[in-house]
Amino acid sequence: MLARRLPGLLPPWDFEEALETTAVHSAAGLVPPGGGLLGARPFRAPHHTVSTAALVGGGPQPRPGEVSLAHHGVLLLDELPEFDRRTLDVLRQPLEEGVVHVARVARSVTFPAAFLLVAAMNPCPCGYAGHPRRACRCRPGDADRYAARVSGPLIDRIDLVVQVPPVEASALTGHDATPGETTATVRTRVLAARARQAARQGAVNSRLSGGAVAALRRRPQLGPLLGDAMVRLDLSARAADRLLRVARTIADLEGAPEVERPHLAEALQFRPC
Repeated sequence: MLARRLPGLLPPWDFEEALETTAVHSAAGLVPPGGGLLGARPFRAPHHTVSTAALVGGGPQPRPGEVSLAHHGVLLLDELPEFDRRTLDVLRQPLEEGVVHVARVARSVTFPAAFLLVAAMNPCPCGYAGHPRRACRCRPGDADRYAARVSGPLIDRIDLVVQVPPVEASALTGHDATPGETTATVRTRVLAARARQAARQGAVNSRLSGGAVAALRRRPQLGPLLGDAMVRLDLSARAADRLLRVARTIADLEGAPEVERPHLAEALQFRPC
C-alpha cells in the first residue's frame, strides 16, 4: 500500500519522460494502435516467480522487461527473498547505470531503465521475528538463511531501509488515531526539494557528480562521522557515496543550504545493518 502511494509523491513528468516511457511500452506491445502518451508514471509489481528475461528484458527478439516498463516510475518487488537470487542480481546494472543491455545472437539492444526500486520482505520465513505479541515459529538460523537469499551487492545499492512495525488497532479504529500528512502535502515538499537540486546542480541527487560528492566528503563537519561509520559499519565506497547523497536529500527536504552532521546522522539510520 505504501509503495502504491509513492508515484503520487513524485513530480509530474515532462513531455520527454512521457515520450520515452511510452516508447518502451510500445516496443513491448502494450500501447494499442492510435494510443497516445501514457497519462501517469508507471507502477510495476511483478510476481516473485518472474523470469530473468521478463524482469530485465530478453527473448529471441529482445523485448523490454519490467525494469524498463517502470522507466521514470516505480518498480515494486514484494517478498524480495522469494525471487530467484540470480534474477535479482541482474538488477545491479540498471540500478547503477539507468539502462539495461540485452545481448542475443541476432542483435544487442539497450533499453532505458531509470526507475525507483521499492522492495519489501518479512523479517523471517514465518513473518513474526521481533513481533511484540506473537512468537516467531522459525527454527534457529532460518531468519539468517532467509535474509541471505538477497545478495550483499544488491543490498549495498539500496539507499533506504526501514523496519515497519505492526499497525496498532487504535491507529485504525479512530480515537487514538493521529491524522497523517496527505499525499499532496508531502508532494509539495518533494517538489521544493527537487527545485533546489535543479537550481544547484541541474540534476537530482542520485545523479550528483563525483566532484560534488567528493566535496561533501571533505566537509569538516561530515568527514569524521563518515569515516567512523565506514569502519564501524564496514561500508563500501559505493555505500559511503550513496549515504552522502541521501544526506544531501535530507538537507534539501529541510530547506537547509548545506549538509550538516545531523543530516548525515539521519541518513545513517536508513543504512542496512
